[in-house]
Amino acid sequence: MQLSEFRDRLNDQLNHADYAGVDASANGLQVGRADGRPVERAAFAVDGVEATAETAADTGADVLIVHHGMVWGGLDRVAGRDYDRVATLIENDLALYVSHLPLDGHAELGNAAGLAEFLDCEIVDPFGDYGGVTIGQRVRAAEPYTTSDLEDRLSDLDTGGESVRTLDFGPDRIEDIAIVTGSGTDWIREATDAGVDALVTGEGKQKAYHEAREAGLNVFLAGHYATETFGVRALADLVEEWGVETTYVDHPTGL
Repeated sequence: MQLSEFRDRLNDQLNHADYAGVDASANGLQVGRADGRPVERAAFAVDGVEATAETAADTGADVLIVHHGMVWGGLDRVAGRDYDRVATLIENDLALYVSHLPLDGHAELGNAAGLAEFLDCEIVDPFGDYGGVTIGQRVRAAEPYTTSDLEDRLSDLDTGGESVRTLDFGPDRIEDIAIVTGSGTDWIREATDAGVDALVTGEGKQKAYHEAREAGLNVFLAGHYATETFGVRALADLVEEWGVETTYVDHPTGL
């Protein structure tokens, strides 16, 4: 299919229109000619950077689909690092497609949904309000976890060798869980109000320690990268159903 059709199908599937004006990321096609060459091979990665673009180009991909793109809140000039990244794409006739917050909160393809399945949890409700849209999921474990068991399970993620960090201020029996992948400790208050036993996210801020302690909430920090591989992998499975050859470019950061 042509890149324009590929772009439109993904935009519709991911409900990008719902996040317009909310997400700082310029979601959709960030680099590429919409009427360019047909999409026969697609590469998928968490981050749209030189390293993943170079690997994608080496596989012969026509488009690189990522969660973290190159354009955030506008692009004033293409120079320095931005030039190097864009040049890698253009020189290899490699398009770049991005889905940020829509790929966090999608009920089927999203990062939080994928992490819920990894944890053997059933989705109960959307979670994580962000400007009127949601970017996570509230879930219920098939079998309750202990704090240590949930930490062990999260350690099976692609953490780049880094340990899962746990703020264990809540109950040891964990059944109701809020998930916001990436950087999600700003939703500790919402998790507390929802009455869950734990918040699972990627990375945290200094204030999260005291907020979790005062709220009596368990918070698990499993790594920004590690918690956000699910969405692009799910998109790869979907795109394969469209008859496009796919490859996943793994480049863990340990963060």
